[in-house]
Amino acid sequence: MFVFLDVFTGTSDPYVKFKIAGKEVFRSKTIHKNLNPVWDEKVSLLVESLREPLYVKVFDYDFGLQDDFMGSAYLYLETLDVTLDLKDPHYPNHDLGSLELAVTLIPKEGDFREHQSLRLSDVHRKAQLWRGIVSISLIEAHDLQPMDANGLSDPYVKFRMGHQKYKSKTIPKTLNPQWREQFDFHLYDEQGGFIDITIWDKDAGKKDDFMGRCQVDLSLLSKECTHRLDLPLEEVEGSLVLLVTLTASAAVSISDLSVNILDDLHERKEILHRYSLLRSFHNIKDVGMVQVKVIRAEGLMAADVTGKSDPFCVVELSNDRLQTHTVYKNLNPEWNKVFTFNAKDIHSVLEVTVYDEDRDRSADFLGKVAIPLLNIQNGERKAYALKSKELTGPTKGVIFLEIDVIYNIVKAGLRTLIPIEQKYIEEEPRVSKQLLLQNFNRVRRCIMFLINAGCYINSCFEWESPQRSICAFLLFVVVVWNFELYMFPLVLLMLLAWNYFLIASGKDTRQGDVVTVEDLLEDEEEDFDRDDKDSERKGFMNKLYAIQDVCISVQNALDEVASYGERIKNTLNWTVPFLSWLAIVALCAATLVVYFIPLRYIVLAWGVNKFTKKLRDPYSIDNNELLDFLSRVPSDIQVVCIPYNIHPYCWLPQDCNS
Repeated sequence: MFVFLDVFTGTSDPYVKFKIAGKEVFRSKTIHKNLNPVWDEKVSLLVESLREPLYVKVFDYDFGLQDDFMGSAYLYLETLDVTLDLKDPHYPNHDLGSLELAVTLIPKEGDFREHQSLRLSDVHRKAQLWRGIVSISLIEAHDLQPMDANGLSDPYVKFRMGHQKYKSKTIPKTLNPQWREQFDFHLYDEQGGFIDITIWDKDAGKKDDFMGRCQVDLSLLSKECTHRLDLPLEEVEGSLVLLVTLTASAAVSISDLSVNILDDLHERKEILHRYSLLRSFHNIKDVGMVQVKVIRAEGLMAADVTGKSDPFCVVELSNDRLQTHTVYKNLNPEWNKVFTFNAKDIHSVLEVTVYDEDRDRSADFLGKVAIPLLNIQNGERKAYALKSKELTGPTKGVIFLEIDVIYNIVKAGLRTLIPIEQKYIEEEPRVSKQLLLQNFNRVRRCIMFLINAGCYINSCFEWESPQRSICAFLLFVVVVWNFELYMFPLVLLMLLAWNYFLIASGKDTRQGDVVTVEDLLEDEEEDFDRDDKDSERKGFMNKLYAIQDVCISVQNALDEVASYGERIKNTLNWTVPFLSWLAIVALCAATLVVYFIPLRYIVLAWGVNKFTKKLRDPYSIDNNELLDFLSRVPSDIQVVCIPYNIHPYCWLPQDCNS
């Protein structure tokens, strides 16, 4: 398909949309800064009726803004006019240029749908394979435009290259932000491409403000070296500093089952040599490779009214995403495809998702499996039970996979100490009652573990079990008296070794945690489903009441944490002078004690006091002096409600009244 635009004025970034019966069936790539673009793209479309015209619309791409309409036309398949004059329906007399198409009609004979799918599959698979990596280090910006009333801004940056998107963190209240973040894009075009960059000001509760944009033309940058770019923003003040590196790679590929590089002994030997220990410091980013054989699936869910499905499989590893062809009208499809990925992080999770193709709408989800790379047994053909989209429960069907992971252990270890690769920008998170309950229960489990541990230690101080308390007291004295700093990592090392010994001896305690979490998720799903059924009857207000207990618990926890933080601050800023003077006396005494007495003796004295307190006074009430002190200091809310208008030099209230 060749398209020419003649009459547009100014500079544009045009692309073309094709629609049949109101549904978008194809979108061309964007040609940047060109009024006479040449796409040289081909596409095969299934047309049910020649009476339905092909609607063609041309747009000017504007990253971060709404794309500008540049004209439209109808291609009537009965006449096949290959030169289309673009018009605006609101201004039919305006000449907006023309499109020239090369169109071929093929009669629908035999199983044309399958033939068309295979041809499209070849096009799509070619588009999935990337030729290299573009690494961008977002360093800083200078002299940005102030957007807030205080003369500052809260800037963040959005990157876009084709369908790939990233968003940086927000730096509050500055016009010269420093991000120091790194992002990786996949390079699909060997000749380069454009990266669109926009800067935005974060505004809570309303639409973010646009602060400027710039663009990087990758075709002007040489490969295998790092470029420092100081990019001025278009039409506004300010500049952006980036480090850009282009690295060639043959990282991903798709082939038939008969073409398998790991089955070739020579190829396998070369790959093993590439990731051997002797090459541990050669190309640190090349950690390893993953080969996935997608064999077949069995017993899939029927998604169509005919009792069949049109399944295809999507394989994802971090930001790499490849897919098989579609097998039509089949619940037991065979794909027999081999996918090869570059493993940049051995801690990544391989996700394999099965969808049902729907020509008139988005694909239906059929099932999913998630497999950590470190859990894979090389060369083992295994049946994986498909799970729900959230991976919390099973769904119908199994998928047969054979996976090989080859990596360099030194590179993998070094990569672990580098920030994890960010995924492309996904959908904005939504408020979910189920997720809120789940996270609340997870936090509660962690807090209950700490509380139980504290209760166990306190029981030693309370002498609930004399034998246990005597052992704990002797252990405490020995450890404190002989403690050295190297013993702290040694204790963690011993803990890891002990747990490894338990697992090796068949006493794996992890399974209990897994069962607990699974029960928790099942209970939450049952509650969620039951609440959904109830909410259909009870209405919106009862949905709010259903999460009231969780909200109250979270509210109280946040209030307690905030109150203690404010009380520490108010102690230091003399909100209650009596307490601040008392803190000065206590801190002076503590300074002298720590200065003249070794810390070992102080800890020993504290422990002996805690262990013998119950023996000396069986009816004593246990307390924490520091928390008792802070409970007397008002929080900011209390300061507003109860005025503490006392001068710092007043020791007692009556001194201020005189």
